[in-house]
Amino acid sequence: MSTVVDCPTCGTKVVWSEASPYRPFCSDRCKQIDLGAWAEEKYTIPAVNLPEEPDEDLSQSSH
Repeated sequence: MSTVVDCPTCGTKVVWSEASPYRPFCSDRCKQIDLGAWAEEKYTIPAVNLPEEPDEDLSQSSH
């Protein structure tokens, strides 16, 4: 049984096999559209703002 995935660009069903040279994309066009989105920085990873550690020097000088 072959695995079927959705093209990330247009949603067309794509069989994940050697017969699908652009997998996970359905075509070279969809692959190029995705590459263009990366080049234009349309994909981002959200930053996680961690709480800052208190400065140890300041906490020790208040004794």
